[in-house]
Amino acid sequence: MSTIEVSSVKKAYGDLQAVDGISFTVNEGEVFSVLGPNGAGKTTTIEILEGLRERDSGDVKVLGFDPWKNGYELHKKIGVMPQGFRFFEYPTPREAIKYYADLFGVKVDVDGILRKVILEDSANTYFTKLSGGQKQKVGLALSLVNDPELVFLDEPTTGLDPQARRAVWDIIRNLKKEGRCVLLTTHYLEEAEELADRVAIMNKGKIITLGTPQEIIAKYSSGERLLVRGNQTLVDYLRENTKLEVRFDGNGLITILVQQKHDVLIALASIEQSGLEWTDLRTQRDSLEDIFVRLVGEPIEERAEVA
Repeated sequence: MSTIEVSSVKKAYGDLQAVDGISFTVNEGEVFSVLGPNGAGKTTTIEILEGLRERDSGDVKVLGFDPWKNGYELHKKIGVMPQGFRFFEYPTPREAIKYYADLFGVKVDVDGILRKVILEDSANTYFTKLSGGQKQKVGLALSLVNDPELVFLDEPTTGLDPQARRAVWDIIRNLKKEGRCVLLTTHYLEEAEELADRVAIMNKGKIITLGTPQEIIAKYSSGERLLVRGNQTLVDYLRENTKLEVRFDGNGLITILVQQKHDVLIALASIEQSGLEWTDLRTQRDSLEDIFVRLVGEPIEERAEVA
């Protein structure tokens, strides 16, 4: 069963087609990530799904509701952590959770939520005194106050150090284990590859590919590569004796494309038989970030999106 259903959705701002006829579904209990460069249409898409922005055309169902027409009912069932989460300076995490519970008119297990987001030790610390990672955890905690079926997390680890980022990853994994659906936007491609069941890559208002990270990598990968440092003479020797595709960057880095494991053995044997000097031998395969750059022609950036 689908938690989110999007069909032929469009949204324009004047002459700018921010969202251009996109269609996709998000399944129950999965982590679904939307990726794209600045101006790709991610923010507009998420705002349409959250009921914050009206679409020009197309159909959208989120938990069975039309987000724009049935926003009040929908907001009782979703949690939202906006990009660049901020809060009042002097409430503590415990007080913030109680405040949100009053707004939603629900009873909550405050200590349970604090445990869930790993904030027990900072429960009574003023928000302004918390570290960046702890502040992000407060945002996560508040998104869970109404026990949502679907959680929107917009850049939840922006600006965090690696340790704090991985702590947030663990929280997201636990949300999935609880059966919650998570829609994640992030500029960290490693994060999407690590957490997402499926990924949609947007560019210029369109979804240009969608699938599991492994499916996308397999579809667009240039194959596994053997890297070694050497000179032009070694390049010539390998080309002549292996019949493999060998590339040279002119600065000592040799790339040998391998299609199967046996090709690696051929390349290694040829390098050794050449009698030439070489260093720094290693293998490399495409990551989701490599594929992203190949598809959109630019790296994803850590800054607010305009559309």
